Amino acid sequence: MRVNNKQMEADVKELVDYSGSFDPHFTYRKFTKETILKLLKAYSEYMLRIDAFWYLTVMNKWGNDEALDCDIKVWEKAKLWEMQTISSILNVHGDDVATLMKYFQVTPWGQNYRRAIDLKNPNHAVLTMNFCPNLLSIEKEGSGRENQLCHEVEPRIWGIMAHFFNPEIQVIPLKLPPRTYYSDCCCQWEFRLDR
Repeated sequence: MRVNNKQMEADVKELVDYSGSFDPHFTYRKFTKETILKLLKAYSEYMLRIDAFWYLTVMNKWGNDEALDCDIKVWEKAKLWEMQTISSILNVHGDDVATLMKYFQVTPWGQNYRRAIDLKNPNHAVLTMNFCPNLLSIEKEGSGRENQLCHEVEPRIWGIMAHFFNPEIQVIPLKLPPRTYYSDCCCQWEFRLDR
């Protein structure tokens, strides 16, 4: 009797971890949904840490100006690849602010942040970042790098994201660090498309 791969997968109990014996036929499909979600969060945090480690390595070797320049160049390319890939996989397409907000919900980085999206209408939204590990780390460092991250890098990256869907979407900072005049969030942004 011959058993095909689909039959084998149907007969396999879902795994909550990989603590058993080596499985020469391992695939992620064997994990439970909960385990896949835990892995997604861990992989998202891993990406965040790689970003921080390489930035700090470049900064310590060549200075913050060079690290910032490299950071912007890397993210201009990486963000475009990410947007093309994820929007294609999840079929996130459109040309309004609501589409951009949908993308914010599914970006691989999203697992690391807590945010609130106030979609006022399909062409207008306010995004409030309530928890940002990057900002908290930089504030703890005390060097003032949040000015560069939040005033130079983020507007460019969020502009790339907005313009991926529609080059007419405006990205407007409402609250940006340093948090000297507010404490209710990490930052706040308005996205608007005048039609």
